[in-house]
Amino acid sequence: MASGSNFGDFWSLVSNNLVRQLIRFTKKKHQVEKNTIQESKQRGVVFLVLLLLTIGVVFVADVSSPQAMQVFQDPYFFAKQQIVWSVVGLFLMVVGYLIPYVFWRKISPFLFGITILILILVLLPGLGSKVLGARRWLVLGPVRFQPAEVVKLTLAMIFAKMLADGARRWILIILLFIVGGLIMLQPDLGTTLIVLMIGMGQIFISGFSIIYFLGLGLSGFTGGFILVWLSDYRKDRLMSFINGLSHPLESSYHVKQILLAIGSGGFLGVGLGQSRQKHLFLPETATDSVFAIIAEEIGFVGSLIIIALLALLVMRLIKLCLSIRDDFGYFLAVGIVVWISGQIIVNLTSMVALTPLTGVPLPFFSYGGSSLTMILFSIGILLNIAKTKMSVERSYVGRIKRTGNEKRT
Repeated sequence: MASGSNFGDFWSLVSNNLVRQLIRFTKKKHQVEKNTIQESKQRGVVFLVLLLLTIGVVFVADVSSPQAMQVFQDPYFFAKQQIVWSVVGLFLMVVGYLIPYVFWRKISPFLFGITILILILVLLPGLGSKVLGARRWLVLGPVRFQPAEVVKLTLAMIFAKMLADGARRWILIILLFIVGGLIMLQPDLGTTLIVLMIGMGQIFISGFSIIYFLGLGLSGFTGGFILVWLSDYRKDRLMSFINGLSHPLESSYHVKQILLAIGSGGFLGVGLGQSRQKHLFLPETATDSVFAIIAEEIGFVGSLIIIALLALLVMRLIKLCLSIRDDFGYFLAVGIVVWISGQIIVNLTSMVALTPLTGVPLPFFSYGGSSLTMILFSIGILLNIAKTKMSVERSYVGRIKRTGNEKRT
């Protein structure tokens, strides 16, 4: 009997160990498969970024050639600049991917303070460069950049830290309106709108009451409308949107030329490089209005493909965002996704006269270094957040204790 009892205990011990090992193996296999899927999503994001950058450079070379030839006697002047900015942006994207994202949590107050100071400095004559009536550029020797593009990222960082730390939301709202007010003094309505979208998106996703959120949005809209009405330039843009094409040679000229370009493209377009509107008829062809020329040259079908690629990138970023468990990483990723998707939506809707022209560039396609490099840098940071999340889960499989706040509440 004792021998039978010992055998039964031995068999029970062996079977229990086998079951535990089988469960552990199954979990580990499931985790490896899950991480493989996550890595595939990241590779998909990188592929889409490279594809959009390549297409963007091609269209910048095409669209900007008449203006570049007239001003610099080099039809590819702007294209060369865009290639340089693309390379710089990709380098920053790699840097953002390699630096652990918790580093940005630690220094976000310092970075945010510096960008607020720079926003003030850009308003001072001698430091801020005035272009088309707006003082948006800070000139430091041969380098000229828009501080408002940097503040989009630093605002997302400081808001992510404050929300993760449980800060009161009214403090964030005050900070948001201070930043928006400084940018409006430049004046830059488009960037102000995007900054408000980033901050309000992060606040809303943190569990902010929908009633208070709508009230905040209404207050922001009212304040923005008043500021627009006090600026003759912005007022003209708003009136051109309201009046449609009633003044085609005055306030509605820009809108009319955009619609002419898009309408001329038809179903398949007039052909790459064959645009008529790019020959100095349409203002800001290589920057804010680049999509109008794209639609003219590749038509409705080609435009849908471009929009589909942009939408696919945003969807990929959202999927990465939803998989993040760390509070700071999650809120920062939300801010980045709102930033990129917000610029795409605002630019494209203004191109088809659904919203007023605000001067918001189209990511990856509009000429310019400040916006492009900061967007690529932010994508690198988002990829690092997703990569770190995978490393944390691998550590868990290996029975290594995790540290930090990993569950999103």
